[in-house]
Amino acid sequence: MRTEDMETEDIRTGGTRTGGTRTGDTRTGGTRTGGTRAEDTRGQPAWELLLPAASAPARQRGRSLQESLRDAVRTGRLAPGTRLPSTRELAADLGVSRGLVTEAYEQLTAEGYLRSDRGSGTWVGEATRAAAAPGVRDLAPRAPGVRVDFHPGTPDLALFPRSAWGAAQRAVLSELPHRQLGYPDPRGLPELRAALAGLLARRRGVVADPERLVVCSGVAQASTLLGFALRSRGLGAVGIEDPGSPEHGRLFAATGLETVWLPIDEEGLVPGPLVASGVRAVVVTPSHQFPSGISYAARRRAELLDWARSVDGFVLEDDYDGDFRYDRAPVGALQGLDPERVAYAGSVSKSLAPGLRLGWLLVPEALLGEVVERKRTMDLGNPALDQAVLARFVTGGGYDRQLRRCQRAYRERRDALVTALERHFPGTEVSGIAAGLHIIARVPPEHGPTARFLERAAAAGVALRPLEDYGTARPADGAVRLVIGYAHLTPTEIALGVRLLAEA
Repeated sequence: MRTEDMETEDIRTGGTRTGGTRTGDTRTGGTRTGGTRAEDTRGQPAWELLLPAASAPARQRGRSLQESLRDAVRTGRLAPGTRLPSTRELAADLGVSRGLVTEAYEQLTAEGYLRSDRGSGTWVGEATRAAAAPGVRDLAPRAPGVRVDFHPGTPDLALFPRSAWGAAQRAVLSELPHRQLGYPDPRGLPELRAALAGLLARRRGVVADPERLVVCSGVAQASTLLGFALRSRGLGAVGIEDPGSPEHGRLFAATGLETVWLPIDEEGLVPGPLVASGVRAVVVTPSHQFPSGISYAARRRAELLDWARSVDGFVLEDDYDGDFRYDRAPVGALQGLDPERVAYAGSVSKSLAPGLRLGWLLVPEALLGEVVERKRTMDLGNPALDQAVLARFVTGGGYDRQLRRCQRAYRERRDALVTALERHFPGTEVSGIAAGLHIIARVPPEHGPTARFLERAAAAGVALRPLEDYGTARPADGAVRLVIGYAHLTPTEIALGVRLLAEA
């Protein structure tokens, strides 16, 4: 008889036996020699932890047994140093074949959860207990305890075209060639690049060569890809608009580039500080500057491109909401004036949903190879199914219909916000209302200072962002300047939020 079968523990009774003869079988505890009883940390016999696994369907029973035993060890229900029953005993207790138990012991011994000493049985390893797992956390940005959230940057996710998107998904699943489920071209599926090139040339006036278009996970990844490419060319810094999006600075910092704040005025980036800064790359939002809402004047656009040529530099154009213009046709993209100096980035985050993580980057020829190679090593390309669905949605006209639907809704909400501010905060100056998904509101000085205004707003359950959060400048006139997002709120919610502010 194998030594394993003569182990001293009888897990069913807790008693002891010597030379195969049971002693002290009391069914209530008893004593044993040579090790700790195989009980979980709550005193429950260990084999009872495995009963659900033993009841699994026959084909799943072996795997379920291994998973249950592994989980019991990992969570500490079977403490380190605990001696397990023999394979024969545990198989009899569970009503399964001895081979399943033997296989489970061998597998977990190989993984390090158990240890087996020849001639003395199987034990729980000494360093196997994992830290207690907390509840699954959701780190998505939220504003807890807020009744009305005026933070900018979020579209109305309820406008996502579920039916049309679902129809496109079903069509793609039924028609997509098997080969396209393999590793894609890191630039993106050819049909999506062609569809986006046509869309961007038609709607945004860009020079869109599908061969130089890279599908990426939104403007954030586009900025990161470009940052790595610029860093590899020896650049050490990039300029960002002041005021502008702090996110640009964080993204480029992750690639090793420093950021330099560069002032804007009512026409765009100011040339003098740009030249004096010594940078050779800048990030701009010329169609609808974030957050000021201005559109770059033609003269400033020309000066910016002249600067880029003079320093052998590049411009990253973030066209974050260029499709949303309410007074006239959207201003054409800067990239169309010089595609060899301007990298153009955009996404569906404002038009469809940020959770799709789909965007694009049109790359100057000089940077294309480095960007594509970085995209390949970063993630091997975006998911093929998502790309194919977007391609079908664009070519079938669904994307244009979605933009028209959003424009109607957002214009109505912008008007509701302006009306509410006029009613509850007379004298408020509003700017940046011709396009985009937010406005700038200059509240009269008697409602200040800004810190006190924000405190009262927070106490009333209203989330706000001041303009000074987006750059280095601070107001000298004492007025409260707010960046108010409205696209994700209904007209009723907008009216409530402004009323709560007034009451506070």
